[in-house]
Amino acid sequence: MRYQPINQQFYIENRKKVAHEIEENSLVIVTSNSEFPRCGDTTLPFRQNSEMLYLTGIDQEETFLTMAPWHPNPEYREILFIKNPSPEMVIWYGHRFSKEEASRISGVETVMFSEQFPDILQDLMVNSQSVYMHLPENPRLRWMPVTKEHLLVKQLKEEYPLHTYRRLAPILYPLRTMKSAEELATLRKACDITTKAFRRAITAVEPGKYEYEIEAELTYEMLRNGASGHSFAPIVAAGQDTCILHYIKNDKQMKDGDLLLMDFGAEYANYAGDATRTIPVNGRYTPRQKEVYNSVLAIYKETIPLFQPGMTIHKINDFVFHRMEEELVKLGLLKMEDIRQQDPKHPLFKKYYMHNTSHFIGLDVHDVGQRDWAFQPGMVLSCEPGIYIAEEGIGVRIETDVVVAEQPINLMPNLPAEVEEIEELMHR
Repeated sequence: MRYQPINQQFYIENRKKVAHEIEENSLVIVTSNSEFPRCGDTTLPFRQNSEMLYLTGIDQEETFLTMAPWHPNPEYREILFIKNPSPEMVIWYGHRFSKEEASRISGVETVMFSEQFPDILQDLMVNSQSVYMHLPENPRLRWMPVTKEHLLVKQLKEEYPLHTYRRLAPILYPLRTMKSAEELATLRKACDITTKAFRRAITAVEPGKYEYEIEAELTYEMLRNGASGHSFAPIVAAGQDTCILHYIKNDKQMKDGDLLLMDFGAEYANYAGDATRTIPVNGRYTPRQKEVYNSVLAIYKETIPLFQPGMTIHKINDFVFHRMEEELVKLGLLKMEDIRQQDPKHPLFKKYYMHNTSHFIGLDVHDVGQRDWAFQPGMVLSCEPGIYIAEEGIGVRIETDVVVAEQPINLMPNLPAEVEEIEELMHR
């Protein structure tokens, strides 16, 4: 494996926490993500369901977890179903977990092959009154194709209409936001690799090169250090495209005088790093670029200490939005008298700062959690203010990942952010 798996006790405790929250005589069903065909007998890269990873650590397709804490047969109270590693499958696709390996990783004592799932499920349903399942709840995923979770929910409701069906998300999501010591260590490793990737890539930046060449440098260093790759499609945007928030073409030639905005992160052991730095392609910021950059940097440095218990993303945003107005006035982009007369529903700063300042980070780069949830020690969030001046072709964003604490912890302290640090690195 690329990484040392988290100890099975972590997954055992996670399942205990879920079992403690569900109603009596309930059944929990979690499925692996679906595989999607690309062409012929090839599939798109598989990425495991984060709920399955959180509860079992099993990073393999065609996996099911059932939890029935009140089942009369103790062996049926937790069951992990895995793909049967037939000799033919191993010849084509390589090693798949044995029952013993799956049990050792997950801590689930009863492991069966997935072809047994339908028959065992019938027994579990008969001995349960409520069923907890999970479907994607992000409104942006409404377009998502039908998955095995959707099909299973539909099937169960048709076959067992008198059962009560409940959402697993309200139980699982708060648990996932609270990072254990093992998770924090894994996130720190992901962030360390992210830092190394930046330090490699920055030395390759120069006029005439293409954005994808810099992406290649990031990718190489991530893979070389044990990451599975990027935690999301990397943004390597030069010039005018620094003002496009989710630019991922990465196919333009970089020009002398351009800024280069890199938003990227390594995925290590399925946990995500997420960082952004904005650097001068020729190694020196112009006076105007430096002015804008230092405005963003000032907000960034003032915001990190706010990631304390009791704070919320909404409160972080309120602080940053106010500071953004002040900095945009200093930059000559807004006038204070116009701000005083603006429509509160359509603040003027939104022309230059269109996104929020923070999101939760964990197994997903935009991890589960709500903007009004009060921060608690051990939560991990991004801090990412930015200013985007399309008419000047200047877009600047600076981002790191922060652990909530009385003294918030920057997970990427060695990722250069000061103008002088960046320029020095680019001229070595």
